[in-house]
Formats: sequence, C-alpha cells, structure tokens
Amino acid sequence: MHTDTPGLHHVTGIVGDAQEAIDFYTGVLGLRLVTQTVNFEDILQHHLYFGDATGMPGTVLTLFPDPHGDAGRVGPPQVESVALVVPDDALEYWQARLGEHDIAVDGPRERFGDRCLRLEDPVGTRLEFVADSSGTVSPTGIEPWTDGPVPTERAIRVLHGVSVLSVNPYATASTLETLGFEYESEAGGRVRYRAPGTRATVVDILERDADFGREGQGTFHHVAVRVEREDDLHEWHELFDDRGYDVSRVKDRHFFHSLYVREPGGVLFELATDTDGVAASGVDGRPGESLYLPDWFERDRELIESQLPTLTVPTAHTRDR
Repeated sequence: MHTDTPGLHHVTGIVGDAQEAIDFYTGVLGLRLVTQTVNFEDILQHHLYFGDATGMPGTVLTLFPDPHGDAGRVGPPQVESVALVVPDDALEYWQARLGEHDIAVDGPRERFGDRCLRLEDPVGTRLEFVADSSGTVSPTGIEPWTDGPVPTERAIRVLHGVSVLSVNPYATASTLETLGFEYESEAGGRVRYRAPGTRATVVDILERDADFGREGQGTFHHVAVRVEREDDLHEWHELFDDRGYDVSRVKDRHFFHSLYVREPGGVLFELATDTDGVAASGVDGRPGESLYLPDWFERDRELIESQLPTLTVPTAHTRDR
C-alpha cells in the first residue's frame, strides 16, 4: 500500500520573461538555476528549475515563463504563496538586501512562533522568508549554492511550505490528511498541516474571502509532494480514481515520475517520485548553464532553440557581505 508523503517535492509558478526570472531568483535571491529545459506540454516554452546546489526535492522552485501571457489573479483555488527557509539570524540581512534592490518587504511578522518576511517577485508572485528558529534547516545533502551572490551563512536553505486558497477548505484538509499531513495548529484564519518528514513539510490552508483566481503571470500552477517509488504513484492513482477525483495518468517527467490530482477544493497537487536531485547539464557547462533536453526531444533541438530566447545564466557572482 502507498506510504505517506514526507513533504513537498517542488512548487511551480508562472512568470513572464525568462531572463528577468533568472536575474531575480539567481541574482537577487541566490538560488541556483539547476536546470533549464522545456515545458513538456509545450516544448516552445522554457521550464526553469531553481534550488540548492543539486536541486534536491524539497528545495526546488520551478517556473514556466510565459512572456506573452496575461497577468494572473491570486485567489481560490490556488497556491497563494510559497515560503522559503533562511537561517534564524538572516532576516535583517534579507531586509537590507531586498531594499537595495528596491523590493518592498512586509515584516518581519510572527506566525506560529516563526518570524516571517513577505515579498513579491517582478511579476507579483508571492514569496515568504521564514527564519529557522530550530537551527535544523540543512539536513544531510542540502547545501546552498556556494557560488551564488548571497553569503552561505545567509542563504536560502529549503522550502518551508505553501499557503493555499481553497473553494472548500474542509475538502482540501481531507486530501492533505489522505496524503499523510496532520493538523498542527490554527490562528488568524490560517490552519496548519504538517507532513512527517524533515524538510518542506508545511501546508497552510487560508480561511478568507477572496475573488476566484485566474491563472497567469504571478500565480502558482501547482504544488508537488514527494512519494518514494513509481509503484506508489499507481496505487495513489487507484485511490484517487476510486474517490472520483480528477487524476491524471502516471507521467514520465524525465527527472522523476508523477501524476496530478485536482482535489475537491480545487487545488492542483502533483505527486512526484523522490530523487537525489534534479540538476541537469545541457550541451555546454555545468547544470543549468545551457538548455537540457530529454532524449525524446533532442532530435528537435535546432527547432526548439530557434524559437526560445537565449538566456544569460551567471556561473558565479561576487559575494555580497
């Protein structure tokens, strides 16, 4: 039988210009671009993977650049924001750094005993920094990008979790419990569920009135949770199908296998197999520095590259202090 998820695998958002996204997430936030590939559903669009040094599941934020798409509207049923963990003493550093880049910051505020900052990327994607008060944010194998612009002792470590807006919070809570998350606490219109793993374990359900969301730039497409094996995905598919959920077939995403399920509260979840990392090298250089294509797209490389913008990817930065 399937086992409970240990936590989040990745979160995927929709942005505008790919270069602008790289400049912000790599140049400002100090995440590593571990893979640049294509959207497997639309090979003439980029799919960018950011994370720690190796793209370990639980650290990964992926983005679909859609430069000609409309701005989205955050609202149910969507992921409202993603939270990233930084060291406990790093919030003041981040306030100053973001201010230097003219990025508005809200906070710090306290939530469930943690100090948090809120900010937005260039197209309005909602992000949060959560200070690690426990000092346990860097499990074995989780290392920041040491060539990035942010000092290692201040760098983003892992995903903390996501906040979601649901059209039926009780149904979303039931889905989380099915996946293995447990109710932990609630306050201020926010109900916290936590998975039993050691990283990227939090999903907060927001109880608030909001206009329905519209997918587009500045919104999140889905949140993925980790499963151990491909066989588990087939068991999850059977369970969700028996319950009448809208569930996809198991798909080969090259870096992992996965399926998608639209739970009754409307939030799109992906279940993705765990790996040692999703970093991938293209035709040149180290991971993320050039376009990587799976074998089944390689024959179309010339066409694909002719339709995609050329991206400038920093290989190292002068370290800020």
